[in-house]
Amino acid sequence: MKIAIGSDHRGYHLKEKLANILRTKGHEVTDEGTLATEAVDYPDFAEIVAKNVSEGAVDRGILICGTGIGMAITANKFPGVRAAACTDEITAEISRRHNDLNVLCLSADMLSPRNVERMVEIWIKTDFEGGRHQRRVDKILKIESEIDG
Repeated sequence: MKIAIGSDHRGYHLKEKLANILRTKGHEVTDEGTLATEAVDYPDFAEIVAKNVSEGAVDRGILICGTGIGMAITANKFPGVRAAACTDEITAEISRRHNDLNVLCLSADMLSPRNVERMVEIWIKTDFEGGRHQRRVDKILKIESEIDG
């Protein structure tokens, strides 16, 4: 799977760790920054990752900031991106099964690295169920296309 990963300064260390774990599991990972712990603005990195997902350059994206919320808000501005800040293994799994979430947003400040590793593992391996959930995702895409005109 091709995965773009990005973070702000608060998520830098967790991003580095996750990128390495994903690579060792055979995924193609593009690190979209930040590349250090100096303060940066999260929308800059959310934009890069979400644009890659929106344009189909990667299969999925992972974004990390203090809470994951700002990253999700920014990423959801891009067509076809379904991003959410997940907080545990259950939300990570259901976000894939029911919502076909393609950008996982994570908190570097409120989640343990071990918990995040497990959430990412579940999120990566969980398939979208389709069926009634596809109908709902299609409605989201329709709304999005009507807004974008």
